Amino acid sequence: MNAYDKGSNARHGPAGQGVPDPRPALPGPTAPAAPPGPRTPPPGPGGPSDRPPEPHSPAADGTGTGPPVPGPPAEPRTGVAALSLRYQIGAAVALAVVAVGVCVHLGMTFLHVAPSNTVSKEHGETIESWIYPEFEQNWKLFAPNPLQQNIAVQVRAEVRTADGEARTTGWYDLSAQDGRAIDGNLLPSHTQQNELRRAWDFFVSTHDNDNRPVGLRGALSEAYIRRIVALRLDRADAAGPGGVVERVQVRSRTANVPPPQWSREQVSTTPVYRTLPWWHLPADEARGGVG
Repeated sequence: MNAYDKGSNARHGPAGQGVPDPRPALPGPTAPAAPPGPRTPPPGPGGPSDRPPEPHSPAADGTGTGPPVPGPPAEPRTGVAALSLRYQIGAAVALAVVAVGVCVHLGMTFLHVAPSNTVSKEHGETIESWIYPEFEQNWKLFAPNPLQQNIAVQVRAEVRTADGEARTTGWYDLSAQDGRAIDGNLLPSHTQQNELRRAWDFFVSTHDNDNRPVGLRGALSEAYIRRIVALRLDRADAAGPGGVVERVQVRSRTANVPPPQWSREQVSTTPVYRTLPWWHLPADEARGGVG
């Protein structure tokens, strides 16, 4: 017979019936823990049916009927692609026109500087009318004897004042005005640097020593330089309030650049003037316009 009854902590025996055993009970076998499972949230006030359905993907339930999953937002369009179709067509047409103009200009310039050929002989007048006077090309930068002279273009005017009197202005040094505009300017304009200088070179190359035009381009060079000086006089307000410029006279002042001190070269620095005849201005040019 065992000392302890099954299911009881009482000790039985001759020492005492029904007396509790002072020794602690031996631990019994422990039941295995249940595996963790999904926690079910407590039902809300409306019961389990009030909870909104959770989103799921077609791949999650295997049915392929779930709502589509939103992808990443599309990148915004920029540049020409952001324009409407009408403006895209306009931009394409504008680019095409610019490309054609650039190709034509490069072709004309190439034919002008290239050796004489069949195309330049056949269309020589068209090429010259495109190049002169704004796009004239030359090789003076690579000449063995570069320019060693300072050439200044000057002009004076005969004006009719507002009260009907005639007077002649002093000489305006247009080259000095361009020089002051360029001096200290980090980005001088092409007009300030080359307009007047190239116009005078164009005039000299198309006229003889008596200032008579040689060839058809002589008249063009006269009109070109005449319009330039008319605009410069208008900016300087040479005629005064209510006055009108009637005639202009242009001259050049040429002086040799002095040689360096270490050179033994002897060069005259006395300026030489070349004075052109008086030119009458048309009505529109007399008021600062161009005809």
